Amino acid sequence: MERIELRNMAKRWPSEIVARGEVKAFTGGAVSGKTVANFDSQGAGPEGRFRLGRQTVYPLKSLIEWLERRCSN
Repeated sequence: MERIELRNMAKRWPSEIVARGEVKAFTGGAVSGKTVANFDSQGAGPEGRFRLGRQTVYPLKSLIEWLERRCSN
């Protein structure tokens, strides 16, 4: 089975940030924004999150690194 390179997902994303509400779209439905919010509340979410208006957003690089740490074969 071919391994998906998460960094390739970043190449297709049109921005340097990902809104929490768009995490599901970014990951193709594999991870929801609610899941990331739960990890955030435990202090184990992607680093560097910030508020932009009413949205919580993540730096793209940070989100990719967090997803890579959570992957298993």
